[in-house]
Amino acid sequence: MPSPIVLEYKQGFKNQILPSMKKQFISLCLWCLSTSGWASPHIYKLWSPDRNYEFTFTQDDSDGTTRLSYTLSYKGKKIIGKSGLGVDIENKLLESALGIPNDHCKQWGDNLTFIGVDSAEHKEAWKPLYGERAEIPDHYRSLCVKFRKGEAPSEKAPDGYDRSRTYFMNVEVRAYNEGVAFRYHFPVTTNGLFLHITKELTEFAMPEGTMAYYEPWAQAPITLLPLKGWDGESERPLTMKLPDGLTVSLGEARMRDYVRTKFGLSPSRPNTVTANMYDCADVISPYDTPWRVIMAAERPVDLIAHNHIYLNLNDPCALQGDLSWIKPGKAFRCGLKQKDALAAVDFAAERGLQYIELDAGWYGPEMFMSSDATKVAEGKDLDFKALCDYAATKGIGVWVYVNQRALIQQLDDILPLYKKWGIKGIKFGFVQVGNQFWTIWLHNAVRKCADYGIMVDIHDEYRPTGLSRTLPNLMTQEGIAGNETMPDARHNTTLPFTRFLAGPADYTPCYFNNRVKATHGHQLAMPVVYYSPITFLYWYDTPQLYRGEKELDFWKHVPTTWDETYPIDGQIGEYVAIARRSGQKWFVGVMNGMDARTLSLPTEFLQRGKKYVVTLYEDDPDLDTRTKVATRQKTIKGGQSLKLELQASGGAAMEIEKAP
Repeated sequence: MPSPIVLEYKQGFKNQILPSMKKQFISLCLWCLSTSGWASPHIYKLWSPDRNYEFTFTQDDSDGTTRLSYTLSYKGKKIIGKSGLGVDIENKLLESALGIPNDHCKQWGDNLTFIGVDSAEHKEAWKPLYGERAEIPDHYRSLCVKFRKGEAPSEKAPDGYDRSRTYFMNVEVRAYNEGVAFRYHFPVTTNGLFLHITKELTEFAMPEGTMAYYEPWAQAPITLLPLKGWDGESERPLTMKLPDGLTVSLGEARMRDYVRTKFGLSPSRPNTVTANMYDCADVISPYDTPWRVIMAAERPVDLIAHNHIYLNLNDPCALQGDLSWIKPGKAFRCGLKQKDALAAVDFAAERGLQYIELDAGWYGPEMFMSSDATKVAEGKDLDFKALCDYAATKGIGVWVYVNQRALIQQLDDILPLYKKWGIKGIKFGFVQVGNQFWTIWLHNAVRKCADYGIMVDIHDEYRPTGLSRTLPNLMTQEGIAGNETMPDARHNTTLPFTRFLAGPADYTPCYFNNRVKATHGHQLAMPVVYYSPITFLYWYDTPQLYRGEKELDFWKHVPTTWDETYPIDGQIGEYVAIARRSGQKWFVGVMNGMDARTLSLPTEFLQRGKKYVVTLYEDDPDLDTRTKVATRQKTIKGGQSLKLELQASGGAAMEIEKAP
């Protein structure tokens, strides 16, 4: 049996071998390149460019069966112990129909024939159409380990058709400074077989004592639990606290034509998380499964700083031509009467918003298949063409809500009609998520909207996986317990470290509604802390509730997309502080959890020593106003810390500009 090879992959396909193996390296490598099916074990190491992540891939013998596994460490600390890789594929019926001898081993992870390995390094930067950053670094080292299952392919396929039972599967790994991702790739085969994927065998063996922020569905409350006794599965991403102080997050990227996965617990291995498929998937090779993403950080806020890994794992923008119609901005939900909608346009223009939205009910009962989304409901006096024309004179766009029941029946009819009316965006309501059919349908629907210059906001359970890089008209999505459920401040200060790692979320901040369980300062900070290119403000509010509150100038001035994002500090469920820059101005949002605290906020994101004017909006319980938010100005030097006295469930917001 050959000795295991441990390789470090570097640019130009240069390999470094451990010193003890130098003498064997040349002969062994030449042998493995010229011979397929050589015996295990096979061990390959992959480091991130900064060498903080070390990924080890292994194929070795266990009880007479060769299995695929991996481990992962971060800064010398093991975060994932030996964990299984592979999928279950059941092709019995397909093979029988094609006259191919049945392969009774459905576990594609066992007894695979090793056929080769590739490596590469990729380094570039790209500019998104909009985002949390004006430029995104895309630097990774990659590893592709190749396997065959079944018979060797026929050298000559009679009549151009190969009846051999031959399959291929690659394990592809990318190591970024931001995290590590892997997926399964199925190269094209000459026998034309479909693949009926029934299960993922992907595991994440966590250290004993790991605690997880468990979330059973996309709009559920979040509970800190050990890796045992779960009542079901947890949503993606899954953030965990390790006993050595590290924070780790597991996620999913580029899920566009597969089935949704959630994270469950292994029934046989303690402290082990599994990737559980919603249902089976039927694919035709060549095919890539979604990426499984692992991020680690010494400070939880560093996960936020590295969330662009999800975008990097998706394809570049697929839309062509002039994309100026894709315009991020702030939106206001209005009443379903023409006079209310016109008043909302005026309010939006006055308060620095860019859109109004007409929600459920404008075309009839949203849950009825018989409701017609091409017509205004009887009894409503709405005139969309007139409304859109008036809104355009004020620089305001119009969004409409359409339930999936109407979308599935009428999408090809409503899109040209809405374009004629002047509609800028559609909020997809109550979308189905989980199985492969609805996944494909949904992403095709977003693509069709782009053909008509229409933006999209997806509700309810859908969670992003970075697809807005490929289809940037997908502006935002729900998949969050936001202000429609009025969560408390602990939940709100957990979300940046969990749900928001995957991408933007439509949380729907309120301001005047008395059901909100946090202070006005807490709410004021949300458009900075919570990233969403289309941000719905004043949810459950009406224009009449606004009485000239000075602090709401912050919502008037704050943008929804950014040139730079700097997570300052935070602890999961306790507090979070994030600074974001647009042009020359910085905006800071600070949200506190359930306990009052004094926070010393460093300003390292500012140019050290330069003078800046800070406009501070903060809770002041002694203030004689109905919102009790004070507006103050002070001059500081870059790098200087700001002391904040935060109320329980409170917060603060800032605008920072260079001093004249």
